[in-house]
Amino acid sequence: MSRVFKFHNDVDTDQIIASQYLLLPNIEEMKAYTFESIDPDFSKKVKEGDIVVAGENFGCGSSREQAPSVLKALGVKAVVAKSFARIFYRNSINIGLPVIVSKDLYDIVDPMDEIILDLTKGTIETKKETVPCTKLPPYMQNILDHGGLINFLNEGEV
Repeated sequence: MSRVFKFHNDVDTDQIIASQYLLLPNIEEMKAYTFESIDPDFSKKVKEGDIVVAGENFGCGSSREQAPSVLKALGVKAVVAKSFARIFYRNSINIGLPVIVSKDLYDIVDPMDEIILDLTKGTIETKKETVPCTKLPPYMQNILDHGGLINFLNEGEV
């Protein structure tokens, strides 16, 4: 079971990790400021395996790869949204953070609900119902299984 942290439409990368924190030396130091402008206590509340759920166009704005990196560093299992900005989507897959499209989940879950995400089946089980979500193609799942594109390429899986 994973807890839901729910965010609105058009969450941009500056809301995920504000630009002033990009000056910090590493992701470990940056992660404490994740979602600071929306939920200042997010980094203290989120636990390994929790899931971020959002509306349309999650990760819009600049192409900063630190945005998905801080989520992964905090232990976020996946981001499930109605849609994603393309560069955020690519950056997430590249670092091994699952980004899953579900048109239905946002409208039926509340913050802190518990859900079960099954990437293999392409389903999300909620307290109300089971809804469909992206079932990743095998090559993308393989990249995620290796912890991201660099690990995948370094292990000679191409």
